[in-house]
Amino acid sequence: MASIEFTAFARNTEGRGASRRLRRTGRTPGIVYGGTTAPAPIEVDHNALIHALRNEVFHASILSMKLDGSATKVLLRDVQMHPFRNEVLHIDFQRVDENRKIHMKVPLHFVNAEVSPAVKTKGAIVSHVMTDIDVTCLPKDLPEFIEVDLSELDTGHSLHLSGIQLPSGVTAIVRGTADPVVATAVVPKALAEADETAATAEGAEAAPAAGADAKAGDAKAAEKGGEKKDDKKDDKKKDDKKK
Repeated sequence: MASIEFTAFARNTEGRGASRRLRRTGRTPGIVYGGTTAPAPIEVDHNALIHALRNEVFHASILSMKLDGSATKVLLRDVQMHPFRNEVLHIDFQRVDENRKIHMKVPLHFVNAEVSPAVKTKGAIVSHVMTDIDVTCLPKDLPEFIEVDLSELDTGHSLHLSGIQLPSGVTAIVRGTADPVVATAVVPKALAEADETAATAEGAEAAPAAGADAKAGDAKAAEKGGEKKDDKKDDKKKDDKKK
């Protein structure tokens, strides 16, 4: 995986007033910390930063920060945005030690939902309950994303974290629920109601037919009964005449 590069500049002034003046020049104040080196205030070009933040990979990858002629491997740790403007107020980066495990949120990429039994045969909608997961690994093993295969997902069942294939060297960090749900499939209410209505209609059609058959059977039975009564009357008349 190619490292994503960005350029930072040493920041010599600190404080709210200095940060406001810095933002007016098109720069964003920030800090880089961690490792054996003291935290260092930095500044980053705001337009370049906004563009980089639109890229999912920038949030979940080892970054190469060029500062004072040298490159340092860092992770994006915090972004403070303006309440209503598309403006980054402050940004934090953490230095990376190649020999120490890191904790990161890694995005999930869902694939093959369209060929799953839930979607293909039952018209269900797949709900992504989780869009990223916390993992721990060495920096060299950090994935840009984790692929989630939904090809076996069916209605009435959910895909849990334990059902995801994690890359080698990567361990999921679970808090609270031991095996949280990652994705589930739900048949839309309108579709379910339509199926129920169709089933009810089929049952209603079958019921009159059965009733008609029963009535026809009763009529035939009554007819046979009448014929037997008439035969008995005729036999009685014959006996009377003989006498």
